[in-house]
Amino acid sequence: MIIGLTGSIATGKSTVANMLKERGIPVVDADEVARIVVEKGRPALQKIVEAFGEEVLLEDGTLNRPALGNIIFNDTEARNTLNAIMHPAIREEMESQKAYHIQNEEPIIIMDIPLLFENRLTETVDRVVVVTVDEGTQLHRLMKRNDLTEEEAKARIQSQIPIQEKVQRADDLIDNSSTLEKTEEQVEAMIMKWTETLNR
Repeated sequence: MIIGLTGSIATGKSTVANMLKERGIPVVDADEVARIVVEKGRPALQKIVEAFGEEVLLEDGTLNRPALGNIIFNDTEARNTLNAIMHPAIREEMESQKAYHIQNEEPIIIMDIPLLFENRLTETVDRVVVVTVDEGTQLHRLMKRNDLTEEEAKARIQSQIPIQEKVQRADDLIDNSSTLEKTEEQVEAMIMKWTETLNR
């Protein structure tokens, strides 16, 4: 069973992903993969250098993220160029990790994809889990975590599909508004439900 795990910014998706990992379920993490595909010697890094020049590299030949960030920050065309390099590389690496877990006969595999809905990837998974919190909690956590003003935090939240819309499209929900214990209980119950489905 391939499960897509998603949420919105500051809803605690990583927390839930870690709880699933702790219970022995393999997690293919899109953010982690995005770091892997631009490692030294990887084709995606070579393509980035070809597109943006040597100034996006540090002296040791690794990616200079702040320098690349500055280039694409206000430039839509540059951002599109970067996405055209990154998205296929990320997808390929995630598919390869997924294939590895399938080969190892893992019954449940989590695809941790922050922009699952935004990038229209729901067809690539069997079920979708959305990690949600109430709007006030989301705003407060994001301001605290990223040291943002209320305006800045709201702008980031509004750049994504509204969490309520994601909730309506989910097969399973984890409400992460309360304590970690409450979240753990929901994760346990969800795994039990999946296991029962698989054993039918």
